[in-house]
Amino acid sequence: MEHRTSSPEPGETPPAQGVGEAAVSITAAELFRTFTVMGLYGFGGVMPWAHRILVERKRWLDDREFAELLSLGQILPGPNITNLAVMFGYRCSGVRGAGAAVGGLLSLPFFIVLLLGGLYHRYGDVPAVQGALRGMTAVAAGLIFVTGLKLARKQPRTRRGLLFGALALICVGGLQWSLPLVMAVLIPVAIGVEWRARA
Repeated sequence: MEHRTSSPEPGETPPAQGVGEAAVSITAAELFRTFTVMGLYGFGGVMPWAHRILVERKRWLDDREFAELLSLGQILPGPNITNLAVMFGYRCSGVRGAGAAVGGLLSLPFFIVLLLGGLYHRYGDVPAVQGALRGMTAVAAGLIFVTGLKLARKQPRTRRGLLFGALALICVGGLQWSLPLVMAVLIPVAIGVEWRARA
């Protein structure tokens, strides 16, 4: 794992020594605060904000660690960003950290979504509301796309990685095949190919 030596910009947290190391401990309270902010910022999708806060602002993870946690979160049952919160919180502060991260991520947004759901039920047919929703959808797609590009730039560039990335894009984006089915096939094959190449 690479350690960062550059000094943080104003308002940023100094780089951690690496969340995977025993010496590092981020308190449950700090995890709760951070993930609460992340959840409140995450209109249109939390993943871009998770990357910005955990990697760019707090420097608790680097790009590769974030991508690894997100990838693992995607193949596990449940929302990938919630899975990431559980894994990251547990690595930082055990069971309390996992609970704090998930609690912060979900608590306030839960009540906000209830409120917005009621408003949408009442005013959802108004043309201005429909237009606003279309605009938010475009913004959310753009945020996710830009975050994906950032993560892709930091990954090792191998022919195997490019091949499986292209296959996933074609199958899900182009052919509109079922995402769980594509993952169930491509992930074991990719792991097997990578294991054989490294052996």
